[in-house]
Amino acid sequence: MPESASWPRLDGRPHPGAAPQRREQSAMAAEVFRSEVPLTVNGERRSPVVDHRSTLLDVLREQLDLTGAKKGCDHGQCGACTVLVDGRRANSCLLLAVACEGCEITTVEGLRGADGEAPHPLQRAFVERDAFQCGYCTPGQLCSAVGMLAEAAAGHPSHVTKPGAAVPVALDRDEIRERLSGNLCRCGAYPHIVEAVEDVAL
Repeated sequence: MPESASWPRLDGRPHPGAAPQRREQSAMAAEVFRSEVPLTVNGERRSPVVDHRSTLLDVLREQLDLTGAKKGCDHGQCGACTVLVDGRRANSCLLLAVACEGCEITTVEGLRGADGEAPHPLQRAFVERDAFQCGYCTPGQLCSAVGMLAEAAAGHPSHVTKPGAAVPVALDRDEIRERLSGNLCRCGAYPHIVEAVEDVAL
């Protein structure tokens, strides 16, 4: 039997091929590797019991039934899993859920306008500008754009920001393209995405 059979699975169940003793040890180890992680998700207090190896993305999708954030590459390269963690955009496929203890998580389901009402102005702009086709990347694009607006308002520069730029940073098309370059769109809706963000940034 391979040595890996003694390690607990992410779902806590023992490996099918494990001997009875190994299966019992595996189940015990699974409990050791799990703990309650208090989070605030979309304004609601949640305390899922998570495997210490689970990513925030997996916990959101599989335990909290928030399937807006998508698993694309699962390597932090496509941006489909982007959520806001304490107001800052992050690739949830790269974050361990236990590392987010006490954090405030906002997914696309929780986006609201300044008045606290849904939909967020960016969501309206995406619809008006036809800024999506298949829609798989759209939740990540939206969360990333919301985070980007906050970064620009706070004066955080990008690679293309000119030295000595005023605060808040003016979001022209070059700025928007650069700041959203971590979010890929397989359908190629980039021009419409930029237009939608530009509408809200003006």
